[in-house]
Amino acid sequence: MICDLCPRRCGAERTETVGKGRCRMPAAPVLARAALHLWEEPPISGQNGSGTVFFSGCSLDCVFCQNDQISHRDFGRAVTVERLREICMALIRQGAHNINLVNPTHYAHVVARLLAEPLPVPVVWNSGGYDRVETLRALEGKVDIYLPDLKYLTPELAQRYSGAADYPETAVAAIREMVRQTGPCVVEGGLLKRGTVIRHLVLPGRLAEAKRVMDFIAAEFPAGTVLFSLMSQYVPQGRAAEFPEIARRLRGSEARAARDYMAALGLEGFTQEGSAADAAYIPPFDLTGV
Repeated sequence: MICDLCPRRCGAERTETVGKGRCRMPAAPVLARAALHLWEEPPISGQNGSGTVFFSGCSLDCVFCQNDQISHRDFGRAVTVERLREICMALIRQGAHNINLVNPTHYAHVVARLLAEPLPVPVVWNSGGYDRVETLRALEGKVDIYLPDLKYLTPELAQRYSGAADYPETAVAAIREMVRQTGPCVVEGGLLKRGTVIRHLVLPGRLAEAKRVMDFIAAEFPAGTVLFSLMSQYVPQGRAAEFPEIARRLRGSEARAARDYMAALGLEGFTQEGSAADAAYIPPFDLTGV
């Protein structure tokens, strides 16, 4: 395949076995973990857990990525689409409330094949927000819940920390398309069945950027349209040590200020306590379930 799935549109020729392009992945899905996950937002994890499937590779270059082992160092095992469906069905049998596809952007073609026959639980598209609108439109009707990041609205920050100056405009367009597809969030029995949840990870020293993101969401989406997840779980990972301004954990005062700002805006959603900033919450990427 000549790949133009992600916003990089690098045109790499990805064969079933050879990985090329910005994501460095072959056309066949490469997975690092598939297991029940209890640490997503409450209406996604529920009591039993979210059936998370972690794809390897990534088209973003986030220097602080907590999944660096799989997103940038490409750990994982290639499987067939048929095996991927078997994995999803096994998670459902274990009680998964949904199937949570983590970092699927460069595997949109695989997701389309996987969901040609609908799964019996909601499907979550859990991405960094750096998605092409055209790629998302090709999945319309197949994805029930979108769970994108909105990492930055400032191009300079997006370039410095993720190598993508076009991230703000690209992510905003993608999120608008996600919301168009899902409509307002639908929660039944405490579980999210349909809708869009927008995440923002507060970075050290970047409280102003967090406020800018929250201002945008409050102005862009009427109350009840989306849910917002303010994340204070930042722990320096990956190449963060090379960037002194983010080579530390979030201060309690920064996290509190961000939560207070969210409350003042009346954004509906979720926040995290300081205990979430612990590397112990990073899943072990050991081919579990693959």
